[in-house]
Amino acid sequence: MLRSRFPILCLLVMVAVAGLFAQEPERHRRREAPPATTAPEAAGTEAKPPAKPEERILQAPEGPLVTHHQISVEGKTLKYTATAGTLPIRNAEGDTEAHIFFIAYTLDNPPEGNKRPLMFSFNGGPGAASVWLHLGAIGPRRVKLLPEGGMPKPPFELEDNPFTWLDQTDLVFIDPVGTGYSRPEKKELGKKFWSVNGDIESVGEFIRLYLTRNDRWNSPMFLVGESYGTTRAAGLSGYLVNQGIALDGIVLVSSVLNFETLEFTRGNDLPYVLYLPSYTATAWFHKKLAADLQQQDLEKTLDEARRWAGTQYAAALALGDTIPPEERRSVVEHLARYTGLSAQYIENANLRVEAGEFRKELLRNEKRTVGRLDSRFKGIDVSGVSQRPDYDASEAGIRPPFTSAFNNYVRTELGYKADLPYYVLGGGVEGWEWGSAAAGFTDVSPSLRSALVKNPYMHLFVASGHFDLATPFFATEYTLDHLGLEPELRGHLSTGEYDAGHMMYINNDSLSKLHRDVAGFLEGALRP
Repeated sequence: MLRSRFPILCLLVMVAVAGLFAQEPERHRRREAPPATTAPEAAGTEAKPPAKPEERILQAPEGPLVTHHQISVEGKTLKYTATAGTLPIRNAEGDTEAHIFFIAYTLDNPPEGNKRPLMFSFNGGPGAASVWLHLGAIGPRRVKLLPEGGMPKPPFELEDNPFTWLDQTDLVFIDPVGTGYSRPEKKELGKKFWSVNGDIESVGEFIRLYLTRNDRWNSPMFLVGESYGTTRAAGLSGYLVNQGIALDGIVLVSSVLNFETLEFTRGNDLPYVLYLPSYTATAWFHKKLAADLQQQDLEKTLDEARRWAGTQYAAALALGDTIPPEERRSVVEHLARYTGLSAQYIENANLRVEAGEFRKELLRNEKRTVGRLDSRFKGIDVSGVSQRPDYDASEAGIRPPFTSAFNNYVRTELGYKADLPYYVLGGGVEGWEWGSAAAGFTDVSPSLRSALVKNPYMHLFVASGHFDLATPFFATEYTLDHLGLEPELRGHLSTGEYDAGHMMYINNDSLSKLHRDVAGFLEGALRP
């Protein structure tokens, strides 16, 4: 009986939609039905009972939505197709346990005979959506920020990204379960995905299913991850190769593979050594170093800090309480020289200054703090005598533009209109299982090494920011130097450093350099 009303309702909807599309700009001129390879999961299934009103509000569009666009990159017009939708994650019995949201960009009419590369992208957290790399560096559209990366006056805008990686590879942005629009089928199923291994397995299954539904098994394949996304990418490299999926390359942006390099836990002196050059870079930026260090090139200053940290400082900390008084005085003097902090503060800290403490102390006399994700940013705390900053000034400066711009973009330009909250950073992941305490610190570097050994054609590029106090660049260097690779495999590793922070691409100069570096990396990885 209800079916007899549908033609009238559909006619009214078609008239309204036609009026809306008539007003759209050429960039977003039409939306198509999904291709057969990505048909809605519900097709051919039995009709479900009507949803309750509160459930209906939270529903997302069924099936992927496809739109067509174009931008100009270096004088060339790139015409591409955008697909926004979800794929189901099922258990061994075939029951759907989660839905992973994605946005894919594929170049229209690629050169004949060209096997178009395919890159899967995700961010970190854990609990961060893919929006940061998507609208910050890689996708065809980009959040418009101030040139150095600061927050502009709202309302926030998107602009064409002349540094998009779409000129070289198709792109798929993945939101792991609990981020973006991705959700477990039932709330109690979330814990299955919110662990190091559960996360890797679910994203690996998404990749397998995407390749299958879109006939991309024969495409050259790449991963790019940022922050915890580098942990995921390294773990995935080993997982995928064991599933028969060999990658051509991986890009790691602001990486952490071995958490022992970051965790300031009692008895673990490694982070104090590995954070020191990042303290030096931050103090240099805020003009708090000694005159000779301040006046010379930053790279020279960092090389000096690296050498001292990796030798004398590491050896001194290893002595613990047995360090001789004269050596202790020398360490205090050098730490004051390379951090811009007072000798008394360093003495009181027992030669060990944690990142949060450094962020509070460096500009304390100015009643300012420095950012964690990007220490170029300054914050203002309620109290000038507290031990750590109240908030991360860098996150506060970039989160609103990315959140607002994405929510507008996905609804208006891509036509994906969901009432679900899009979890940009946190909110959707409830607890995270890091593994058994008996196993020590989380470390996925063995998985990355395994992938490199089993697939000797895979290449790796690692990008790091000098002003990143979340994943310091010296810690990344340390981890790469301890992968245990033969010399011929080490030749497949390359790195890039940038005068910006964790999201180095929010700075226009670093964005341009990152694009050049990755373009060269992709070209080399694809070379026969």
